[in-house]
Amino acid sequence: MAPQLPVTTSSGYNTPDSELESIVPVHPTAARRPNYITVQSGNTVYTNDHITAKYLDRGADVVVSDGQFTVTPTVKPYAFQTTRKVGKTGLMMIGLGGNNGSTLCATILANKHHISWHTKEGIQQPNYIGSLLRASTVRIGTEPSTGKEVHVPISDVLPMVHPNDLVLGGWDISGLPMDKAMERAKVLDYDLQRQVKPHMALLGCPLPSVYYPDFIAANQEARADNVIPGTDKQVHLEHIRADIRRFKAENELDRVIVFWTANTERYSDIIPGVNDTANNVLASIKNSHPEVSPSTLFAVAAILEGEPFINGAPQNTFVPGVIALAEREKSFIGGDDLKSGQTKLKSVLAEFLVNAGIKPLSIASYNHLGNNDGHNLSAEPQFKSKEISKSSVVDDMVDANRLLYKPPVPGAKGKAVKGEHPDHIVVIKYVPAVGDSKRAIDEYYSEIFCGGRQTINIFNECEDSLLATPLILDLAILAELLTRVKYRGEGQTDFAPLYPVLSLLSYMCKAPLVKPGTDVVNSLGRQRNALESFLKACVGLEGNSDLLLETRIW
Repeated sequence: MAPQLPVTTSSGYNTPDSELESIVPVHPTAARRPNYITVQSGNTVYTNDHITAKYLDRGADVVVSDGQFTVTPTVKPYAFQTTRKVGKTGLMMIGLGGNNGSTLCATILANKHHISWHTKEGIQQPNYIGSLLRASTVRIGTEPSTGKEVHVPISDVLPMVHPNDLVLGGWDISGLPMDKAMERAKVLDYDLQRQVKPHMALLGCPLPSVYYPDFIAANQEARADNVIPGTDKQVHLEHIRADIRRFKAENELDRVIVFWTANTERYSDIIPGVNDTANNVLASIKNSHPEVSPSTLFAVAAILEGEPFINGAPQNTFVPGVIALAEREKSFIGGDDLKSGQTKLKSVLAEFLVNAGIKPLSIASYNHLGNNDGHNLSAEPQFKSKEISKSSVVDDMVDANRLLYKPPVPGAKGKAVKGEHPDHIVVIKYVPAVGDSKRAIDEYYSEIFCGGRQTINIFNECEDSLLATPLILDLAILAELLTRVKYRGEGQTDFAPLYPVLSLLSYMCKAPLVKPGTDVVNSLGRQRNALESFLKACVGLEGNSDLLLETRIW
């Protein structure tokens, strides 16, 4: 990509070339805070290069015999080592010129250049509201003299990439220059677009991408004017790998995060001998097998280059062979599908109802939107991918309460394998007039005391891309951080990297990718608690506790 304009500020009227000071201060979510927390403990050691912390993983083994539960507490010692230096990081997005990609680039540039703009509500300053890492906090303890709880931004617990420092690039099947792509998306206020346009123009055009018409809706063909030529998937793979290497070298990067934020694809068929093992996936690419999707091709390219790959869409990019390849290459992967609005709310409300002893009988979800994502999802195969990613969000909460829901019968097949379960339906419709402003309507119909019924209806209107883009930031920043964290278990002499499937990213994903053979956790509270606890463990702090024992005793 071309070099960017120097960092300047904006009054809200002038273009970014102005020498005027910004009329509003830097928003707290975009501020740089050089001093991270310091833990004074025999369990935590700081050197110039690393933070090393001891951690005790406390759990319990449960044995069930004749209806009797026998619980044995367990303790496993670990140590975590985090590299303190944050390397120069690039973010390469597939779908760079789409709504999410162009919006993310423009908002990062607005923050980087302190561009304020006018709206009908008044002056608006750039910020990172909506980012878990930049705009939310974590409790780290209490202040001894007052007894008040102390909270710090999550991004301050460990050294992390600042979003403004990300080097931006990527691919798109549409060759529209990035400033024009921003205009096409119609997401951002005009006055912001006007001021950020010179910076967006410097990003140039996206790199040519892979286009296999069978995997996305036919209505996307008109946009496909920027594609890697030919049909040889091995050639395409090598082309993508060369793009990653060149982007990394030209920008002198230490790390590149490759992120799929392009169109939802149809599901790939899982075929023995084609995509079930690492070697079979590589052979299928070499043979240009029709069930190798574009997203799988990008994932394999990133894995072979040793760079993290995140899937922000619902299709099954990570077929078994891709997961096996990531394991073999010890390269990080994560996903699937950005969890920004309706599904995030559903994972909270369903958990609330079940934990309150209320039994949801049905959950009906309706959406309509008018952006290109909605256009692509209007095709049945692509909608099915989205429907699958949205449908399992309440499974673990239901499975945790067999007082309300009957367990599966041994030998059950099909839907019955889950046991009793709420009726759950998802509808998505394309309504061009509403653009990026998505409407979501949910009905929760539940059984309450002694045969009573309760109905909760929720109407949610949101700007789809402005909810989704901060999640891309969180996923990319966390992925970079996790490449710098190593662990050592009892009896191990050397620190080793984490397991390649980054399930700690689950909070941001509708259908979290987890280690094969382990249960998926969809509960939003548990997902966040896991992430907070892990970050704390890396600096030698205990996980979250709401016992607050000092407030309950004399």
